[in-house]
Amino acid sequence: MKKESFYNSDPWLNPYRGIIESRYLKCTAKERELAGDGSLSDFAAGHHYYGLHRSGNKMVFREWAPGATEIYLIGPFSGWKESAEFKLRMTDEEGNWEICMGEDILKHGELYKLSVHWKGGKGERLPSYAVRVIQDDKTKIFSAEVWDPPVKYKWKNKTLPGSSLPPLIYEAHVGMSSEKETISTFREFTSDIIPYIAATGYNTIQLMAIQEHPFYGSFGYHVANFFAVSSRFGTPDDLRELIDTAHGYGLRVIMDLVHSHSVKNINEGLGLFDGDPGQYFHTGDRRNHIAWDSLCFNYGKNKVLHFLLSNCRYWLEEYRFDGFRFDGVTSMIYYDHGLGRNFVSYSDYFDGGQDEDALAYLFLANKLIHDLNPGAITVAEEMSGMPGIAAPTDRMGYGFDYRLSMGVPDYWIKLVKDTFDEAWDMGALMHELSQHRPEEKVISYCESHDQALVGDKTLIFRMIDADMYSGMNIWFHNLNIDRGIALHKMIRLITFSTSGGGYLNFMGNEFGHPEWIDFPREGNKWSYKYARRQWSLVKDRNLKYHQLAEFDRSMLALDNGGKLLGAPVIKRITENSADKVIAYMRGDLLFVFNFHPVTSYTGYGIPVTGKFRIVLDSDDPAYGGFNRIDRSILYRAIKRSEKAGIKESYFLFLYLPSRTALVFKKEPVRKVTDL
Repeated sequence: MKKESFYNSDPWLNPYRGIIESRYLKCTAKERELAGDGSLSDFAAGHHYYGLHRSGNKMVFREWAPGATEIYLIGPFSGWKESAEFKLRMTDEEGNWEICMGEDILKHGELYKLSVHWKGGKGERLPSYAVRVIQDDKTKIFSAEVWDPPVKYKWKNKTLPGSSLPPLIYEAHVGMSSEKETISTFREFTSDIIPYIAATGYNTIQLMAIQEHPFYGSFGYHVANFFAVSSRFGTPDDLRELIDTAHGYGLRVIMDLVHSHSVKNINEGLGLFDGDPGQYFHTGDRRNHIAWDSLCFNYGKNKVLHFLLSNCRYWLEEYRFDGFRFDGVTSMIYYDHGLGRNFVSYSDYFDGGQDEDALAYLFLANKLIHDLNPGAITVAEEMSGMPGIAAPTDRMGYGFDYRLSMGVPDYWIKLVKDTFDEAWDMGALMHELSQHRPEEKVISYCESHDQALVGDKTLIFRMIDADMYSGMNIWFHNLNIDRGIALHKMIRLITFSTSGGGYLNFMGNEFGHPEWIDFPREGNKWSYKYARRQWSLVKDRNLKYHQLAEFDRSMLALDNGGKLLGAPVIKRITENSADKVIAYMRGDLLFVFNFHPVTSYTGYGIPVTGKFRIVLDSDDPAYGGFNRIDRSILYRAIKRSEKAGIKESYFLFLYLPSRTALVFKKEPVRKVTDL
C-alpha cells in the first residue's frame, strides 16, 4: 500500500484502514480488468466505434443493444418506415449491431432514428451515441440529426496549459444568460457574456445543461442524450466557438457532467433502449431515484463503465473542455443516495451502505481525465464529506481535485433567515467556512443556482425582499436595504477569503441579482420571466447593482494570481461573538470584519505586529458604503503593556464601523544594511 495514503493525515480513519484499502484494491483491479494490455484511455473509446462515422465514401453506424432481435435505421430516406435496405446486422454475441451505407443516404442535416425490436415489443429510439439531437417545433418529437459539415471547425486557440491557480468559477447557464424572455444561444453567450466574465476576474467558466435533455425546466439534470450538445442553444460548432473564444481570453471552461442518473423518457433516453430495463440501469428497488424521478446507472456493469468513461473522453476530445463538475456524487456513492443522513459519524462512510461500484467508477473517471489532460479540473458535488473523495488516486483517493463546500450556502441561509444578526456566532461561522478534510481542497460559495430555484430566493433578495423593486436607487436608503447591501459584500468576502481551494459564483449573483430562478413550465404558464439575467440592472449607474459588481471585482483581485487562496494557512486571530468581530490573516493580508448590526468600535485592538495599509474597504462609497474610514492611513501596530491573558504585546488599534469589512496588506519589513 502507498506510504503516503490520504488516511495518514487523519487518525480517526485508523479503524477503517482495511475498508479503505479494500476499496482501493477494487478500483485498481477494475482498472486492470478494463485496460487489459492497453490503457484506460484505449478502453474509453466507445464514441470512436459506436454511433455514426464516415469511413471513406461510406457511412457506418453501430449500436450496442444485446436485448434487441432486430434494428432498423429509419428517417426521411425510408419514409420513416422499416426497410430491409436499412436493417442492421448483429456482428457478435455481445449485442453489437452495424450497417454500412453510401454517403448520399445520411448526409449532413439528415434526420434519423432507430426502430428497435425485442422479444414482446418494439419502439423508436434515439441512438445512444448520437452527437446531435433536435426537437421538432410543432410535434415536439426528438430525432437524431447527422452532424457532418463539409467544413470542419478550425480551432483558433490552443488548449490552455495546466495551472496551479485556484479556480475562480463563474457558474453559467447559456439558455438563461440574456435579458430576453427566451432561450439564449451559444453565440450570444460568446459575444456578450464571455467578455464580461473575463473583465470580472473569474478565471473559470462552469457551463450547465450542455448534455441534451428533453425538459428545459430540469435545468439540464434529466439528461437523455449523453453525447449530444443541447440543440436549444445552437450547434456543436457553436459550442466549440464558445470554448475556443474563452480560451482566447485565458478562461478555462468546465462542464457540469451528469453521470449520477438519467431521464426516465423511453423514446428519447436509455431507459428501455433494447427492451431490457437493466441494459444501463439497476432493476428492482434500485432502478428509480426516489427524490429525482430518474433512473440510476448500474456502475457494476463494464458496458456501463465503457459508456460513461467514453463520455468523459468525448467531451475532452471533441470540445476541449478543461474539466468537469460531477453532479450528484453523494447520490451515486450511497445506496440511499445520502437522503436523510446527517453524516455525523465516521461509520456513516463505512457501514456497508456505500456503492463501491460507483466509487470505483469515480476513481476510473478521474484517472482517465487526468491521464488525458493532466491540467484538467474535476470537482465533486459531494455533501457527505466522504474521506478520500478529493484525494489523488496515487494516494488511495478517488481523484477529484476539489469538493464543493456544500454546507456553506446552507449555513448562510440559516443565518440570514432564522438567526437574528445579534445572535450570530463568530466561532461557529469561522468553523463552517474553513473546515474541510485534511487531504482535500474545496470550492467555497455563498450561493449557486441551487439556492435560488423556484420556492427559494437569491441571498440578497432574501435579505431585502420587496424593497429591491423600489429602493435600489443609489440616493435612497433605509435600514433594510442598507443591511442587505452591507451583508451581501461581507458574506462574499469572508466566504471567498477563507476558501480551502477555490470560489464559485452563479451568473448575476455577483451584482445582487434579485428574485429567483424558475424555468418555463405549466405552473407559471410557460413564462421565461425568471429564466433570464437582468444585465440592465448592473449597467444602470443610478442603481446599486453596479456597486456590488465593482466590489466583487475588487474582491477577486485580492487573490493576485493565487497568492491569497494559494496560501494554505489561515491564521485565526480574533473571533469575538459578543462584539461580532472576526480577524484573521492569510498570506500578507489581514481581514477584519465587524458583523455587529449597530455598534461601531473605536480603537479596537487586533493582536498583530507590523505596518498595514487598507486595500479593500466594504464601506467605500464606490461599493455603496458610507465612507466612514480613512483609507490613506498607514496603520502601525503599537506595543501594549503586558496583561494577564494577553498573548501578544503588539496591537493594531482600528476604527471598525458596524457591518463593515476591512482588508489590510502588511508592509514588507525593510532590511537595514550597513553603508
